[in-house]
Amino acid sequence: MSAVPDPVRDQGPDPVTDEGPDPESDQGSDQENDPGYRRWDCTGDDPEALARAADDARAAVENGECIVLPTDTVYGIGADAFNAEAVQRLLDAKVRGRDMPPPVLIGETSLIRALAVDIPDEARQLVARHWPGPLTIILKRQPSLKMDLGETEGTVALRVPDHELARDILRATGPMAVSSANISGLPAALTCDEAIDQLGVSVSVYLDGGRVGDDGQPASTIVDFTQADHGQILRHGALSLEQLAETLPDIEDLVEDEVVAEPPSDDGVAEPPSADDVDGDGAEAEIVGDVPETAEDIRAEIENIAAPTNDDWHEPTTDELRITHPDHDIDQPDLFATSEEGEPTSDRDATTEHDASAQRT
Repeated sequence: MSAVPDPVRDQGPDPVTDEGPDPESDQGSDQENDPGYRRWDCTGDDPEALARAADDARAAVENGECIVLPTDTVYGIGADAFNAEAVQRLLDAKVRGRDMPPPVLIGETSLIRALAVDIPDEARQLVARHWPGPLTIILKRQPSLKMDLGETEGTVALRVPDHELARDILRATGPMAVSSANISGLPAALTCDEAIDQLGVSVSVYLDGGRVGDDGQPASTIVDFTQADHGQILRHGALSLEQLAETLPDIEDLVEDEVVAEPPSDDGVAEPPSADDVDGDGAEAEIVGDVPETAEDIRAEIENIAAPTNDDWHEPTTDELRITHPDHDIDQPDLFATSEEGEPTSDRDATTEHDASAQRT
């Protein structure tokens, strides 16, 4: 493994070994050829080169930057799990909101004790059998940790990937928030080139470990231990109900669809479905208009949204927003109520069963 210029994308110097440009050379040309990221070829077996790649990845993560690394499912984009700004950069790179928080990948099973509390014996038994591997478990997050992954409702999704390079990097960086290396809604990256095509300069370091399978690997199976000690399956994946039941005979299957999860287009690093996907009726939202098919299409749509001018903009009315006064619609959340202190209040229940399932890995 060595850090070498990409023959197509990286015409610049070796990101680590190059001593820098010749003082007499055209530095302007070097800047024009700089792709804005560093790419490492990790397909070889040189331990020194692997160590240098890991050092570069660790430095990037420590600086709050994003990296891309291969996993046992698809390529993932990772950031320091304890750096809220870095996690936000990850979400921004994927063009996704905080309502879909990323899971946390760790290099050693023993780290589970530092990241979660109230870990049932059943969870320990399951990870002892299936980690490293395509199993994601959802636990109650250690409250003392300064970890802001998004709207997690005090939970954390954890996994140890069955990929030697990924675990080596995780041992060097510590726990990372990791999601599939793609823009949300587009196919997950199975090669480093595919990740670069979608994420570009939003990532500082790309670790090229070669292609991840011919068609990608099935997504990880997700088991929630925050609601019941015996475990509840929130998403089918590489591990079947029968395999899990060998360890936990009383495990519940909350998934109605019996189809094993394929490598997902959004988050193949085994992220669970949303609460609506788990508990809802499965109805899909209607798609109106043309659907973007590439990263360029999505970014172009975002950039081409015109800001309203003073001539055509006005404060929307409650009628236009389809908000009715609670006196007129008893099913409408009371958006107009105030507390005794005069502060607005809402009667919306902020807790729903399996909010933890909004996390994906």
